[in-house]
Amino acid sequence: MKFNTKTIHGGQKPEEATGAVMPPIFQTSTYAQSSPGVNKGYAYSRSANPTRTALESAFATLENGTHGFAFSSGLSAIDCVLRTLNSGDEVIAGDDIYGGTYRMFTNMFEKYGLKFRYVDMNEVTNVTNAISEKTKLIWIETPTNPLMKIADIEEITKAVKNIKTSIVVAVDNTFATPYLQRPLDLGVDIVMHSATKYLGGHSDLVMGALMVKDAKLAEQLHFIQFAAGAIAGPMDSFLALRGVKTLHLRMQRHCENGKAVAQYLLEHPKVSEVFYPGLEKHPNHGIAKKQMDDFGGMVSFRLKDQSKQAALSFLENTKIFTLAESLGGVESLVSHPVTMTHASIPEADRLKIGITDSLIRLSVGVEDIEDLLADLEQALSK
Repeated sequence: MKFNTKTIHGGQKPEEATGAVMPPIFQTSTYAQSSPGVNKGYAYSRSANPTRTALESAFATLENGTHGFAFSSGLSAIDCVLRTLNSGDEVIAGDDIYGGTYRMFTNMFEKYGLKFRYVDMNEVTNVTNAISEKTKLIWIETPTNPLMKIADIEEITKAVKNIKTSIVVAVDNTFATPYLQRPLDLGVDIVMHSATKYLGGHSDLVMGALMVKDAKLAEQLHFIQFAAGAIAGPMDSFLALRGVKTLHLRMQRHCENGKAVAQYLLEHPKVSEVFYPGLEKHPNHGIAKKQMDDFGGMVSFRLKDQSKQAALSFLENTKIFTLAESLGGVESLVSHPVTMTHASIPEADRLKIGITDSLIRLSVGVEDIEDLLADLEQALSK
């Protein structure tokens, strides 16, 4: 089954009782039993719910996995992965990961004895050189948020597994989506998504996802999800499943518009730098071209005027691009990493990796490209 067909039919079947083409919203917490412990596959909605099961089957299919898990948020999905570790274990992560991930690593899990090393994953050797006897997890984000760095998923995974096969490699695939890259096919163990973003696609839900191929790992993740309780509810599961069915259509337009916006910004006299893996001048464009089917709708850029006020002037004057947190919806959004998504990262660390006051991140939506470019032009002219 080809990908576009998978978004609609993958892991799906008509609901058994009524033949409903779309899985109903099973808005229930508990299920009748004919005898203690004897049920029809469902006992309590924290462990499983039919609407969530349908979504999780779709999630697994999209990433060519065997098991999918729907969580209450992207961060709760990451939390589940970290709970597989023990005090004293070490994690290697990219140096410009999403601010919320960094906050969870440092403020929540360091105090429980986990150690985190941050490296530039543009080079495979930066990852392998950081591995120690205590390394248990490699956390890859590619493209990264917000600098759009590209890590070579396959080469990093091969190099890590050559050193120690038991090290788990996980990829945050939120920016690319399985429409553009499928990390499980490249050898990784876990794929994570903030399904709030492109998988849901309409800015109307908050959700996370994990996808795996290994049955033993899936059993471990399911137990943690069940025991900790960070599940997606049936209404959100229904909305996400509906969103997934148009993923391929939306991503095609996101990619088209993203390229056009990146090229426009590249040629604008007020812009000093554009971060988009689809540009040939991107330092890892070749790797992006190898592992991605296209380049997505996320674009970051830096103004020549490096003052915070110049960035705020642009942010306050867009009309179609909405100033808001999040990304991946059909509508175009604009954000300021320093004061929004990455505010939790200490200033010195932000500046070290290039997250400056003049950096602006765009989530390019599916509107008419002429309208988007005109909006950028008028905001930049202020």
